[in-house]
Amino acid sequence: MIWNEPNNKSHWDPEVDPDWTLFADTVIRAGTAIQAANPAVKRVLGGMSPIDPAWVERMRSLGVLDAVDVVAVHGFPLDWNLWPIHAWPDKIAEIEAVVPDKEIWATEVGVGSFGAEEVQQFGVAKTAELLLGRVPRVFWYSLYDLPHAWGATTRHREAEGSSYYRHFYMGLIREDGTPKPSLDDYAKVADRMGLMQWFHYQDPRLDDAVTWMKRLGTRKLRTGLSWADSFRPDAIDWFDRQMAALADFDVTVTFCFTPEHLGIQPHHTSAARDPQQFADFCQWMIERYAPAGVSVETAEPVAASA
Repeated sequence: MIWNEPNNKSHWDPEVDPDWTLFADTVIRAGTAIQAANPAVKRVLGGMSPIDPAWVERMRSLGVLDAVDVVAVHGFPLDWNLWPIHAWPDKIAEIEAVVPDKEIWATEVGVGSFGAEEVQQFGVAKTAELLLGRVPRVFWYSLYDLPHAWGATTRHREAEGSSYYRHFYMGLIREDGTPKPSLDDYAKVADRMGLMQWFHYQDPRLDDAVTWMKRLGTRKLRTGLSWADSFRPDAIDWFDRQMAALADFDVTVTFCFTPEHLGIQPHHTSAARDPQQFADFCQWMIERYAPAGVSVETAEPVAASA
C-alpha cells in the first residue's frame, strides 16, 4: 500500500505539496520499484481518509492510478466521519464510479468503544454485514487499543477534544490485555475480515498478537514497515523478527513514515526531498520479504503515515 491516508492532513503535509505533484511522484516511483522487484505483488494506493472521489480524480490526472493495482479507502463513521455507518455501500460506489478499472479495498474500518463498548459491538456486526462480500478485502482497525502513553499521530492532539481521545479506544483488546465484548463479535467473521494492526518499533505486543490472531482464526493482516525506523539501531533485526512472526498470515504491508532527516520538513508527514530514496526502500523491502518467485499476494507501500 503506497502511503497511509495521504489526503488526511495528519498524514501528508498540504503546505509542502498543495497540488499533490510530490505525492504523485512518490507513488509512481514506488509503484514502479515494487513492480520491478516482484510483478506478482499487488500495489495498493494508500487508504484515503476522507473517502473523496475528487481526490481520486486528481490522482488519475497525475498518472498515479497507472502505478497501482488497487485503490483503498478508510472509514470510521461512528467516530470521525460525518456520514452514517449505513452509507458504507454508497461510499464504496462513489469510488467505483471514478475507478471502474481497479479493485477497491477497505483497508481500515473501525468503530471505537470510547462512548460505550456496546457501540463497538454493533459496529463490528454492522460493518461486516455491509462490507464483507461487497469489496475483496476488509481490515478492522484494530486488534489492540493504542496505549495512552504512546500518543496518537494527529496534528493538534489534545486540542481536538474527543476526536483525539477516540484514537485510544479502537481496539478489540484493552490496553491492559483484557478482551472487550466486541472481540467475540469479530471472531464470528475473523476468517473473512482481516485486522489492521500497527506494530511499533520493538513492539512488545507482537508475539501476543500472533497468538490472539491464530486463536481467532484471522487470516489476513495489514501492518507496516517504517522507512523512518529503518534508520534505527538494529532495524533490520526488528523487521526480520516482525515478518517472521507474521509468516502464517496473508500480510498486506504498508511502507510508512518519512525519516525526519530526509523530509522537506523535518517531520514524518513531509514529502521526501528525494522520492527515489523512498522507492528504493520499497524495492529493498519487497526483495527481502516478498521476492520474485515466492508465492505472494499483496504489498502496500507507504512513505509517511501513522
